[in-house]
Amino acid sequence: MHLTRLARWSGQWVGSRREAFAGALGVALGLLVTEALSHWALGDTHPWFLVPMGASAVLAFAVPASPLAQPWPLIGGNAVAALCGVLCHRWLGDGGLAMAVAGGVAVAAMFALRCLHPPGGAMAITAVAGGPAVHSLGLEFVAWPVLINSLILAALAVAFHRVSGHSYPHRPPQAAPLHDTRDPAPSRRGGVRADDIDAALASYGERLDIDRGDLEEILTRAQLAAQRRQWAGLRCADVMSTDLVSVDPDSPVAEAWRLLAHHRIKTLPVVRPDGRLVGIVSVPDFFIDRRNPALQPTPRMASATHVAELMSTELRTASPEQPLVDLAAWFSDHGLHHLPVIDAEGRLRGMVTQSDLVSALLARGR
Repeated sequence: MHLTRLARWSGQWVGSRREAFAGALGVALGLLVTEALSHWALGDTHPWFLVPMGASAVLAFAVPASPLAQPWPLIGGNAVAALCGVLCHRWLGDGGLAMAVAGGVAVAAMFALRCLHPPGGAMAITAVAGGPAVHSLGLEFVAWPVLINSLILAALAVAFHRVSGHSYPHRPPQAAPLHDTRDPAPSRRGGVRADDIDAALASYGERLDIDRGDLEEILTRAQLAAQRRQWAGLRCADVMSTDLVSVDPDSPVAEAWRLLAHHRIKTLPVVRPDGRLVGIVSVPDFFIDRRNPALQPTPRMASATHVAELMSTELRTASPEQPLVDLAAWFSDHGLHHLPVIDAEGRLRGMVTQSDLVSALLARGR
């Protein structure tokens, strides 16, 4: 029981060793540069290095996705807390009452200004109990060293995370609207919805140190992982069409149009004589250039003579052994209606369509 309670109290770190090393390195570099710049500017006669900045560095470099670590909480939280501490010292002195009031007022102010930053509590106490060196600065203490150090630390965090590949200032990932509308991607319309998350957060009864958008993304990815496990075993080879109608790059445009109309299909794979897939031609390709639709005053088929002039060569393909669940996001979020299946040599082996995918998943769910 004691071990279980200890594990519950200790929490859990979610991350890789690489992230842990990067966070430690960032904290060390951030504090080193902040110390050097502050010491160079202020010398030994001012409190140029503040203990709360160490806690700010941990947040900014080790947990950059936390809402409490973002630039505004870091900069605004430290500055507001320092101001509260200076004013409380001026009115209440440097005793325990002043420190308690400074901490409470600082948290209330940070909540009001949407810049809650845990090191701000220590910053407010530092302004009260920092001694003559801090008290002699008065309100100047808020601007220098607190505000300047916070600005330097935030700027270093932005640069460091740009190099390390993290998002800072952190923005939850968002899928671009497929049709330039406000609708979410199809894969995000089912299952957990945004209002479900809002209701769950409201009923939780505690403030969570996670961005709402990040929480939504985590739940979406968890749902996709569960679907992957549920539909494991289904491959493209199990559902793909293999008796395909195709054209050669040198085929006449009229022949390709005839094949589409005769077979009542919307897409033709373009295949060389050796079986290698080189492109796709679909109904819209006969009318518009997808790369420059505004520059296409007349249907393309009016001037093109061979399929090679119309076909799309930027292809997304699958392999016969590809798990079928991989294709779900491609179809829903990228607007695909078909997906060529090729082997390791690039030869066309089949085609998977949206209808194939839906039929396979419905059959598996029965």
